[in-house]
Amino acid sequence: MAKYTGPVCKICRREGTPLMLKGQRCLTEKCSIKRKKSAPGPQRKKKGKVSDYCEHLREKQKIRKSYGVLEKQFRLTYDEAQKMSGKTGENLLSLLERRLDNVVYRMGFASSRMQARQLVQHGHVMVNGKKVDISSYRTKENTVISLAGDFSNNAHLAEAIKLSKATNSKPEWLEVDYDAKSGKVVRVPKREDITLSCNEQLVVELYSK
Repeated sequence: MAKYTGPVCKICRREGTPLMLKGQRCLTEKCSIKRKKSAPGPQRKKKGKVSDYCEHLREKQKIRKSYGVLEKQFRLTYDEAQKMSGKTGENLLSLLERRLDNVVYRMGFASSRMQARQLVQHGHVMVNGKKVDISSYRTKENTVISLAGDFSNNAHLAEAIKLSKATNSKPEWLEVDYDAKSGKVVRVPKREDITLSCNEQLVVELYSK
């Protein structure tokens, strides 16, 4: 399966905003954006006003890279969102939020989406009592997520849970029992539940051209 294996801090610098690709590290002074204000690569003289296409493209890239989705998979998700009732942009974000790796991250069982994806792919995550190792698996309402017994005492898991409790970052559309190392999707996430700072309408306009 194709995946990005390059330095993730360069992604945040390119988009000009912390995308939480390294979890809480992005909120500390170690964040690459705080240390290096410029975008990666050779520095160029600033041209004039950014074109509409560039603005639309950068917004799409910011959303896509935040969830760690490659271009083809992102486009397929957009096409699915377009067929659903309601606003396409909000449907797109809701579908991305319901990815299994993102749900594991949102529940606080991983410090970043990248770490959550690794947990899923290594077979440490159970969905309704069955092992699922596909990070793009789409969760639904009343889906129960739990961690395999052989991983419940992992030090990285304990650190992630401790951090999640301290920041109280669990969204309202999820229920979590940290003692049992399990959680539940109580409802489909709405736009107000999604904390990513983005303008999804620009993505809709980009693909509509």
